[in-house]
Amino acid sequence: MTSELNAHGTGRKPGPVIDLHAHSNVSDGTETPTELVEAAAAAGIDVLAITDHDTVGGWEEAAAAARRTGVTLVPGIEVSCALGGVSIHLLGYLTDPGDEALTAELARARESRATRLERMVARMAADGIPVTYEQVLAQVAPGATAGRPHIADALIANGTIRHRDEAFAEWLAEDSPYYVAHHAPHPVRAVELVRAAGGVPVIAHPFTRTRSRGADEALIEQMYAAGLAGLEAYHRDHGPEQIARAEAVAERLGLLLTGSSDYHGQGKLNRLGERTTRAEVLDAIEQESSGGTAVVRP
Repeated sequence: MTSELNAHGTGRKPGPVIDLHAHSNVSDGTETPTELVEAAAAAGIDVLAITDHDTVGGWEEAAAAARRTGVTLVPGIEVSCALGGVSIHLLGYLTDPGDEALTAELARARESRATRLERMVARMAADGIPVTYEQVLAQVAPGATAGRPHIADALIANGTIRHRDEAFAEWLAEDSPYYVAHHAPHPVRAVELVRAAGGVPVIAHPFTRTRSRGADEALIEQMYAAGLAGLEAYHRDHGPEQIARAEAVAERLGLLLTGSSDYHGQGKLNRLGERTTRAEVLDAIEQESSGGTAVVRP
């Protein structure tokens, strides 16, 4: 286990530094796609995946920055799924951005996110928390996917808190009285959509410690039967117990194991390259893709 933690954690082995989960301000990151790629280059990242929530809107700008900076870019998305009140996130790599079924599902999720934020803010304001929906909208970049981090950003901007993590600990978590659910596909359906779009589906931080519940193994088996390719085992939200569990499930089902930072810029404590993926795993992801979207190499 120690060698695995060193290989995928802060300790570096020879070979490319591959970080397969990062966000720009096209969803809930704080940096533009260009700034995200530039930050990756500055951090010594060789391969970066842009995986904004429910949108491919940052791909083109990120690809241009990747070619200029020498970073290899993996176009991806993070599909927000739900089952029985539990949020499950699915990373989809190298999907066809023009696939109609996946595009429609992502659009529905984005629209639902926007309406639920207004209801969350109304609940918070009614309890005297100093935030307005107009303040939240001011934090959402044009064309970006609105989400709870933008409520946090509004509270930072008006001086109520100092960091996004404070807002999630106090008011924005899924067990908060202010939380409002949004439309999200069933995780099995999301796997089917990603595969139909030629992409490669990997569950993000499946056994996360920062939410009340993560994915259970029965669900993972159902997702595997639908075409699941891997588990994001090496992630800040996984400790040794969660990593060992993910490794055991992956060995039993023959799944890929990825590692990544889940970087959001200044929005979270996560740092680029703090968890990484092996080169042979990235090779396998490319081989499994059939959507016509290619890794962008300088």
